[in-house]
Amino acid sequence: MYTYRTNGTCSQAIEIETENGVVRSVRFIGGCTGNTQGVSRLVVGRPVDEVIGLLKGIQCRNGTSCPDQLARALEKIRSAG
Repeated sequence: MYTYRTNGTCSQAIEIETENGVVRSVRFIGGCTGNTQGVSRLVVGRPVDEVIGLLKGIQCRNGTSCPDQLARALEKIRSAG
């Protein structure tokens, strides 16, 4: 389980599990419950690179969004190895 502290969004953190380059679970701490639950369910089972490509750059406020923060978190996980 990887916990990513978000920046510039209503959510405070994202808990993420990946396995072999695939997203296994996502849980947002805080934020707009319906939206974050929807995003979480839609990305489970997808390759990390695909999720990054879909979500990176989506903006809500402050030049970012909860989906964009998830993409940034997945980039960190990917680069760590």
